[in-house]
Amino acid sequence: MSINQTKRTDTALSNGAKAVPQVKSDTAKRGSHFILKGEHMRLFIMAMLVIPSTALAGWSLYEIFLPNGLTNLEIAQLGLGLTLFAWLCMAFWTGIIGFFLQLFNIDPLSLRRIQAQPDSATPLGQKHAVVMPVYNEDTRRIMVGFEACIRELMDSDNSAQFDFYMLSDTRDMAKADAELRAFTRLKKRLGGYSSQVFYRRREKNLHRKVGNLKEFCERWGANYESMIVLDADSVMTGERMQDLARRIEQNPDTALVQTIPMPVRQNTFFGRFVQFAAHLYSPMLATGLSFWQTDSANYWGHNAIIRIAPFMQHCGLPTLEGRAPFGGEILSHDFVEAALLRRAGWQAYLLTDTTGSYEEVPSNIVDYAIRDRRWVQGNIQHLGLLNVKGLKMANRLHFLFGAFAYISSLILFCMLALGTADALIRATSVPEFFVSEYQLFPSWQVARQDMMMVTMWGTAALLFLPKLLGIALALMKRRSEFGGAWALIKGAALELTMAVLIAPLMMFYHSYFVISVFVGHSVKWEAQEREGRKVPWTVAIKHTQIMSCLAVAWGVTTFYFTPSLFMWLLPVLVGMVLAAPVIRLTSSDKLGLAMRRWGVFVIDQEVKECKALKRLRVAMDYFAISQHNAEVPALPENTWQNMPVQTLSEKPLPMRYRLSNNTQ
Repeated sequence: MSINQTKRTDTALSNGAKAVPQVKSDTAKRGSHFILKGEHMRLFIMAMLVIPSTALAGWSLYEIFLPNGLTNLEIAQLGLGLTLFAWLCMAFWTGIIGFFLQLFNIDPLSLRRIQAQPDSATPLGQKHAVVMPVYNEDTRRIMVGFEACIRELMDSDNSAQFDFYMLSDTRDMAKADAELRAFTRLKKRLGGYSSQVFYRRREKNLHRKVGNLKEFCERWGANYESMIVLDADSVMTGERMQDLARRIEQNPDTALVQTIPMPVRQNTFFGRFVQFAAHLYSPMLATGLSFWQTDSANYWGHNAIIRIAPFMQHCGLPTLEGRAPFGGEILSHDFVEAALLRRAGWQAYLLTDTTGSYEEVPSNIVDYAIRDRRWVQGNIQHLGLLNVKGLKMANRLHFLFGAFAYISSLILFCMLALGTADALIRATSVPEFFVSEYQLFPSWQVARQDMMMVTMWGTAALLFLPKLLGIALALMKRRSEFGGAWALIKGAALELTMAVLIAPLMMFYHSYFVISVFVGHSVKWEAQEREGRKVPWTVAIKHTQIMSCLAVAWGVTTFYFTPSLFMWLLPVLVGMVLAAPVIRLTSSDKLGLAMRRWGVFVIDQEVKECKALKRLRVAMDYFAISQHNAEVPALPENTWQNMPVQTLSEKPLPMRYRLSNNTQ
């Protein structure tokens, strides 16, 4: 152990940490409810599926280009195509595995029919915190959602084991005053339970959400075994929150359990489209994801439970050396925190059961793209963290795939541009049939139409077969959740159409975002727009004019010189040319609500609404901010413990060191 690590260990112990041996006995294994089988072979299995599939796709491209001799443009296309096919094949096989595991009711971790569940009859023995960091949010929405979660647990047998914290970083003084007034009124409504509910606003919001949660952990983390982290638009049922707490208490080596937050409460056409797609495909895709990541699950920043002691020991994030995009503060902190927990030996799991965990999504394409712009910068930064010492392979893949989810759009755009350039050069050049001085017979240009069709249909299978299997799986097992088979088929058909239509828009936006990140343009991480709004024509045109003009020029040029290429590009060009009307139309509340009346894009929580979402819906109509003077809320006594900053070039502290818990 290095001198720095020794100092860090001594500091942790002097701050009240106690050495707890890592439990590895057979008894502990039997007591764990996350049972794994063959976890060391999972990534090998994925590699044996992805590598040959990618090689086959690359060979098909090579066979198309080879007959007429490889040009530099074709070599570039081949290299980009191999990279893109590797990404598509990984996503494809994740979906296929998830389909078969779901079809035969096989748990992705244990590979048994049923994964062991925590003992719900055993009362919780530790204290847990439910924390909601907020920043310049709509006061009504955050207070109503916060109260809905509180009341979900107030009625439970384990209500005494949970405290609630609203952790405000709000800079807008009008909103800060509204938050305080609303919280004062909330405390009065809660009666005796108000002693377990707290509000803290930081005067200086250093390090954004990371600093917000860090301060909470340092001030009060020692009072709790774990924290359930909510986003400003999160809602969770009491059953789900208690289930998460039990999983932490009954699985001593687990530090993170991530749920799948399902989108709800959407009225615009676009919001309902995204919401429906998530409910339709998420169970299958999450099952496939859980299969290969096993106990190295990712953290998505909210709707998850984290064991506080190891989080404090191992997740103090440093400021990275250098300039953006790889230097500075770590932006997409959640991926990194999960990776640091796992490299220290703690387990992290993804729950593929989608019940009881909800969030909201941007209601229109413009706001959706703005949110993606923030994520692009944070995820690309992860490429600079691939060499962090001691990371597990699954976490390195999370970093890589998180960045590639956006870089792949730029790769595809470049492939289309290079293919167009190559076609235009051939169309405007006189072909040479005699390329050598003593050649007796001409060299005819060869077009491998057969391989082109095979490649086209193979690519379509990679893109759409997982979606079709997800639809078939829902028809077999969950059609009642979508309002019946006919409603599901209508929604799925329109979802596929919409996915094709908006794919070119997102390809352009993501390509632009990736380029802007690499040239050094940073973005402010502000509060996102959460409520539905119809995008004005001026805004829609502003955000699409370059894209549409480019598409028109692209289309006219290819139609004049290479009509066959124009027909291939038509699906892409149509989406780009019609971008402004698509954005405007899909942001409509009226159209979205009409879809709901016609049985399109129906989800389970609209068929049978859970109590937590019903609380939220009713309270949104009756919420009012108190006109009385706000009272300064009381806070628990500080039990300060420093959260050490990690040295990423060194091995982490041993897993066995845990911070003291004052409630034990």
